[in-house]
Amino acid sequence: MTDRVQSPRQHQIETIIFGTTTPAGRNFDLLLLVMIVASVAIVMLDSMAPLHAVYGDLFWQVEFGFTLVFTAEYFVRIWCAGNRKAYVTSFWGLVDLLSILPTYIALVVPEAAPLLIIRLFRVMRVFRVLRLLEMFAELREILTVLRNTARTIFVFFALVMVVVVIFACLLYVVEGPANGFTSIPMSIYWAIVTITTVGYGDVTPQTDLGKGLAAMGMLIGYSILAVPTAIITAKLWDRLNNRKSNHLNWNCPVCMGVGHEADAKFCKHCSAELDIPEEVRLQAKNT
Repeated sequence: MTDRVQSPRQHQIETIIFGTTTPAGRNFDLLLLVMIVASVAIVMLDSMAPLHAVYGDLFWQVEFGFTLVFTAEYFVRIWCAGNRKAYVTSFWGLVDLLSILPTYIALVVPEAAPLLIIRLFRVMRVFRVLRLLEMFAELREILTVLRNTARTIFVFFALVMVVVVIFACLLYVVEGPANGFTSIPMSIYWAIVTITTVGYGDVTPQTDLGKGLAAMGMLIGYSILAVPTAIITAKLWDRLNNRKSNHLNWNCPVCMGVGHEADAKFCKHCSAELDIPEEVRLQAKNT
């Protein structure tokens, strides 16, 4: 349930921030998308020593400006959300908070602090890139499919690990420490690199039997790569085919889930109450 009665102004702003059916909502998402990408790009450029030496101060000023904007947006979301506590404690609420905290923490960290801590605060700003996920219904569909296929993928992964251990033990026996296979864990590393078709080449079999086993592992690796792709693709295709055209284009303020029916009162993903304007529901029903 909502924790308070919203004013018309709060309701209007909530429609813009959490909904994408209005021109203002779409423009807001587009502007936010550009700012998130730009802020993450600044963090990446600032990590390059030559650019940091020349433009370090400029990067910091631009980054602080982005942080102020994201801070204002975070508090506006809290102000207009129908259920403030649910938003603040939700996954996306925590992501929003983590995207602004590092800049403020960096302001109070003494210069004598270990460089690793300062670098950690800087890198944590890339949490903003997670916010891109909440802006695209298609990405959320993929995440939902991954959750639905998690058990199948886990069983498949366990089977892969069994194959990896078998190959590792065989190569450890056949090649031995003399050819770089100094232990079973080292052989497991080689098997993972081989079956995933990465092939670093730092450890390679030298005997004919070892090479034959490696070739078999490579062929199995190609087959393994196709299995999870087929599982996820099939589930995603079924989900897209089952979507109805009158689904609401509205983000749940708690989990950012979409795909709700036009008359839905609660989020089908997290059961949070959906405080959706009537005009948005009517637009979905008339689609």
